[in-house]
Formats: sequence, C-alpha cells, structure tokens
Amino acid sequence: MRSVARSAALVGAEAVLAGERPETGAAKGLPGDWVTEVDLASERAIARFLASETPRVPFVGEELGGAADSGLRWVVDPLDGTTNYVHGFWAVGVSVALVDGDRPVAGAIAAPFLGEVWHGAAGDGAVWERAGGVVVPCRVSARAPAAAVVATGFPFRRKERLARYLTSMSAALEAFEDLRRPGAASLDLAWTACGVFDGFFELGLAAWDVAAGGLLVQEAGGVVTDWDGDDGWLGGDILAATPAVHAVMRSVAASGGTTTG
Repeated sequence: MRSVARSAALVGAEAVLAGERPETGAAKGLPGDWVTEVDLASERAIARFLASETPRVPFVGEELGGAADSGLRWVVDPLDGTTNYVHGFWAVGVSVALVDGDRPVAGAIAAPFLGEVWHGAAGDGAVWERAGGVVVPCRVSARAPAAAVVATGFPFRRKERLARYLTSMSAALEAFEDLRRPGAASLDLAWTACGVFDGFFELGLAAWDVAAGGLLVQEAGGVVTDWDGDDGWLGGDILAATPAVHAVMRSVAASGGTTTG
C-alpha cells in the first residue's frame, strides 16, 4: 500500500504538470479557497489509478468527495496549495494517504514542480526521494527549540479563529528562532519529517491536508497531536514537530485558549 500511495501521488503530480495554469480558480465558497481544472484532473487521475489498484478501498478526495468517513479508505488532496499554484509559486503538493479508522497507515506526498516525493508506512519508516535521484531516510531535526524554524499556516477559512491564532503565533515567535508560511500543509509536514523545518502548526485543516504528512513526521521520529495534545489531529488542528519542539508547541497552543469553536 505504501508503494501504491507513492505511485498514486506521482500520477497526480503528472496531471498537475500537464495542466495549464489559470490566472485564478473558481471559489469554493470561502475567500481564498480555490479550485481549478488541474485540481479536478489530478483527483480524477488518482481516483482512476487507485480504483484499478485497490478496487475494494473507498476513495475520499478534497474536490470530488466520497462518502467513507471510517474504516479503511484513501484520503487524497490532489493539489495542496492551489492559491500558490494559480500565482505561480511552486510550493504545491499532491497528498495520498491510506487511513484506517483515525490512523494513517501509509502515505505519500509529491512536489510536482520540485521533482521530489516522500513516502512512508506505519512502523516501516519514511524516505525522501530528492530531485536528482538521491534517496535518504526521513529523520526529524535535533535542533533546540530556541534555534527552531517552525512552519505554520493562517486560518483564512475560519476568521473567527484569528484572535486565538495570532496569540499563539506571537508566543511561537518568542519561543522559536523564526516562522515560515509556505502555504501548503502537506509540504510543511514533509519538510518537518526530513528536518528542513523543526515543526508545523495550524488550525482548521482537513484530513486530506495532514494525513500523509502527519504519518511521515511520526515515522521520522516526531510527535503529532491536535492542539489539545490528543490524537485527534486528523480533524485538522495539528501540532507536528520534533519531541523537544512539540513540548514547547503545546505551551504555545495553550496560550491561545481551547480549540472550542
């Protein structure tokens, strides 16, 4: 299944590279939440591939949906970072995860324009296939929290969470060396898994944004929880980091209050 996830992510990456970038996308109902024909083409290509490889496993995609919300299922983001894509900023990913209940068991993330792919499976580790053909094991960094560079995202879909987020971001800037906001959660998590970043936190994501990347971080020796420190991170409120940075993240998250609402 790990191999299938990797191949599916690369199928999606090929569809993204073959598409014609539009100047804007179609709004899905919330400001800044876009979909393009390339998102749809990637998801259709991945869905066809997975249907041929694993016909008994249900499919859930960001754009075309799917009814499965429990049991064994594929959870797919066909183009993570659509806003980046329409602006020609190539920090975009294709994320494919096999989820069993509330636990990802295999997953892969491809970065089409960077020529890189990450993949892993529960209990079997994770690897980073870098551009140029170099393959290295994914391991989280060993940096101290004060020297950490942590990725994040902004709650643009849920403006009511902005006050809590800004409080937490201020605390993070005091606790860590710096923050980054590339705009594609799947890549933020993949980069955390291989030590480029030292952690990642965000509110209000979806399972397809975090399932594959969260698994990679876990398999690379990191810690992944929701903002309350529990296992509900597939719900989209996620803290993923090295063990030392995650401990500080918990305090950062607590500075903003509870996740209620």
